[in-house]
Amino acid sequence: MKYKLIIFDWDGTLMDSIDKIVLCLQQAAIQEKQIIPNEQAIKNIVGLSLLKAMQQLFPTLSLQEQESLVEAYRNQYNKHHHIDTPFYEGIGDLLLSLKSEGYLLAVATGKGRNGLNRMIEKTNTGHLFSATVCADEAHSKPDPLMITLLLETLGLEPSQAIMVGDSSYDLEMANNAGVNCIGVSYGVHSSETLALSNPVAIVDSLVKQLHHYI
Repeated sequence: MKYKLIIFDWDGTLMDSIDKIVLCLQQAAIQEKQIIPNEQAIKNIVGLSLLKAMQQLFPTLSLQEQESLVEAYRNQYNKHHHIDTPFYEGIGDLLLSLKSEGYLLAVATGKGRNGLNRMIEKTNTGHLFSATVCADEAHSKPDPLMITLLLETLGLEPSQAIMVGDSSYDLEMANNAGVNCIGVSYGVHSSETLALSNPVAIVDSLVKQLHHYI
């Protein structure tokens, strides 16, 4: 066991929710009568806090307009509650296995607290995570604060933890916190983009490959 703590990003790493995020953000733009961002532009901001994401997608708008887009996105996400966002195949069993092997598990996510709590309740995984930090409780990725808070909460050093994520924001956050990281290739950023952040590995399947690196 190289690490005591495995920190996971949520959307695009554990949960297959990218398509719903794209849809709801495009619908939010329509609701607010703004230019609709394309799919790749939206994927490029997944992982950021919502306000920072809107500031990146709509840089010419006022802060008030950007904040209105944040609320519109939340409304659209709730409106489309019928769209399922399951764990990627095998993730639930992987988390159970890691927990039983003695690893501490945590989440550092661009989701807000209410949104993450709903997903944890829906997936019945609250007992698996020793700590979670959300975008509305810390600075947005790639700032290291989310990881710093998790380490402080669990009384661990950076060398005892590893971050797993699908975006460069996840991996750069880990770099900024002095924590090793693993990229997953099936999320929002390509393997080529993830490689720029010098991860320990880039994997196509957490279920099949994660144990090789932890």
